[in-house]
Amino acid sequence: MTGGGALLEVRDLTVHHGQLQALSGVSLRVEAGEVYAIIGANGAGKSTLLRAIAGLHRPTSGSVLLDGADIARLRPEKRVAAGVVMVPEGRRLFPTLTVEENLQVGASYARPGPWNIGRIYELFGWMGGRRRQLAAQLSGGEQQSVAIGRALVANPRVLLLDELSLGLAPVVVRRIYETLPELLASGLTVLLVEQDVSQALRVAGRIHCLLEGRTTLQGPPGGLTAEAIEGAYFGLSGPPGGEPASGTVPSGTVPSGTAAPAAPEAAP
Repeated sequence: MTGGGALLEVRDLTVHHGQLQALSGVSLRVEAGEVYAIIGANGAGKSTLLRAIAGLHRPTSGSVLLDGADIARLRPEKRVAAGVVMVPEGRRLFPTLTVEENLQVGASYARPGPWNIGRIYELFGWMGGRRRQLAAQLSGGEQQSVAIGRALVANPRVLLLDELSLGLAPVVVRRIYETLPELLASGLTVLLVEQDVSQALRVAGRIHCLLEGRTTLQGPPGGLTAEAIEGAYFGLSGPPGGEPASGTVPSGTVPSGTAAPAAPEAAP
């Protein structure tokens, strides 16, 4: 990360679901133009963190800063207008609307910027020819692409991606992640939640591990050992938030059992 101020900063964020404490004092800094990945097992608090940043969960305490301004009390649509947009887990498209109508929904609170529906059709070459098809008739991978497009037409500054690979075949996941360089080239900053640790290590410049709502590890992938990641993921490491161990993670080495096998699915 650069030495300047962070584009997005979370400070001591605590979130409850009723009596259940889902996040406890989580802090992170995301610099402009980087890919920052949140990893952790099911129930670690990853999606809760993204939803709190997007405004879908109100924090019990703590701050969410965009360019130094606290947006933690803004309504979700105000955060979209400010440049924070999320692709939710499970896509959450409107199934009875067409592909193009779903994209038009995303443009409702759009900021000025380079992304429009025409450019989405260029990014996903199959989409323009099927723009009048109902979202419910698409494959999971195609729906994920439409969900990304719906977020992009709002021209976000920070794109929140929640579990892009969940339930998709590896070939579909690879094709979706291949769009990341073009997104970054357009000036986007990406904060993603990914249960597949190996995928996160490949694409992110910085990794942040959660366990039971607390930070157990953070740092650039090149500075994290496989043992440190596994310990943080399963709660076998030292105190939360400690400096990661030195060393590198061998290619393809990830904690065992970190992602359920994806069901095969037709590629878009």
